[in-house]
Amino acid sequence: MTVPPKPKGVVLVSGGMDSLVLAAFAMRESEISLLHVNYGQPTQRKELACFLAIADHLKVRDRLVADIGYLKAIGGSALTDPRIAIPQADLSRGGVPVTYVPFRNAHFLCIAVSWAEVIGAKNVYIGAVMPDSSGYPDCRPEFYEAMNEAIRRGTKEGSGIAVRAPFVHLRKKDLVLMGKSLDVPFGRSWSCYREGEKACGRCDSCALRLRAFAEAGIPDPIEYEVRPSY
Repeated sequence: MTVPPKPKGVVLVSGGMDSLVLAAFAMRESEISLLHVNYGQPTQRKELACFLAIADHLKVRDRLVADIGYLKAIGGSALTDPRIAIPQADLSRGGVPVTYVPFRNAHFLCIAVSWAEVIGAKNVYIGAVMPDSSGYPDCRPEFYEAMNEAIRRGTKEGSGIAVRAPFVHLRKKDLVLMGKSLDVPFGRSWSCYREGEKACGRCDSCALRLRAFAEAGIPDPIEYEVRPSY
């Protein structure tokens, strides 16, 4: 009995722990190509290095690095405007934090869908997590539902391209446990908002990662300047 070929998929990989687990997850059901986007973030160098390390580990040769540095020119976020300080971690903070990059995920998805249409991919994967997010509006399920309607109307008839956010209702703890089961190299990922040889341990992203590993009962293999409990 002939096994049908897997559909092609484009996976957005930032170099962080969520997208690392996502890429390993997507490999089980799609023939994947990996997309990384530089947008002027402080950790651009570190994130790109982690993306390449992840691609090498997964033995994925089809990869694309896109640059949308205009988001830095637009500014409006602590991740694109050096005049806005990255705040200390506060996981009880309400509202949308200053680290939100306005409509960033839409830019990412537009690039991914364009590439998917060219290479004949059906699935575009993004590792958004809503319950343990920082309150970013472009991590909500309804955003991806709306994007899929736009894709249906804005691509060639029969393209069949759909955005998939399979982790959107999960907690980061769940991703740590999934990553362990998939034997992913968490030590090759980077979540910190700040540039450095070690993760700062003091920003929201570090706090969310540290809490996830603690809740999963698994040691986080990366080094931190400080390693508080959250």
